[in-house]
Amino acid sequence: MACSSATSASLFSSTTRPLLSPKPLPPSSSLSIPNSLKPFHPSSSAAAAAFSRSISIKRSSLHSRRSFTVRASSELPLVGNIAPDFEAEAVFDQEFIKVKLSEYIGKKYVILFFYPLDFTFVCPTEITAFSDRHAEFEALNTEILGVSVDSVFSHLAWVQTDRKSGGLGDLNYPLISDVTKSISKSYGVLIPDQGIALRGLFIIDKEGVIQHSTINNLAIGRSVDETKRTLQALQYVQENPDEVCPAGWKPGEKSMKPDPKLSKEYFSAV
Repeated sequence: MACSSATSASLFSSTTRPLLSPKPLPPSSSLSIPNSLKPFHPSSSAAAAAFSRSISIKRSSLHSRRSFTVRASSELPLVGNIAPDFEAEAVFDQEFIKVKLSEYIGKKYVILFFYPLDFTFVCPTEITAFSDRHAEFEALNTEILGVSVDSVFSHLAWVQTDRKSGGLGDLNYPLISDVTKSISKSYGVLIPDQGIALRGLFIIDKEGVIQHSTINNLAIGRSVDETKRTLQALQYVQENPDEVCPAGWKPGEKSMKPDPKLSKEYFSAV
């Protein structure tokens, strides 16, 4: 399915290699989830000791509860800083293309989201949800980019697999291949000892600055509604720099003046 926006399509430069068409994976392999995608559980004695010290919990309960501890990158917060640039191969409209993040600067907002692996369970629900509502983000002058550590060949096979069989079908935005794991690492979402990314999502404005980030652990899917609401709030305050958006703000609702006196107008009305 071609992207409905000619502007969006022009940002992607197609390679000249012939299109490869791998056969869809059989159901038994396409829906099997690797052990690496399960929430990390400390196995070594040193890791287990550190884990026990970090959480005040009875020793006996460690055997009956799953641990959701992961060792992702511990970089400084990216919000408010220029988004790390990258150029990588991707699959879009069942073709191999190149995507360079900096080409969006001055043109579009970007929703950049990471997911752990192709052919898994939670991931297709997120990927297809964003694709089905791509037109809503396009109306907000925003492009969506999905990223995982899988190869473009895996992405292509997944796109060519029917949704009812755990596949994606055609998507309205590119899936980027981060086989070197450099993109995931630069955004602080890589779990080094598992070689996959947490569910990180970043909203990047037209100046290339990260204005919002959220990171979920492997078992927790994200909300398209909340992503869109946050994007709309960001665009509103950038267009109205003397105002701020209170909790749960949606377009059409009352905003607030960041001033001790002027803010009382908002508080008196709620």
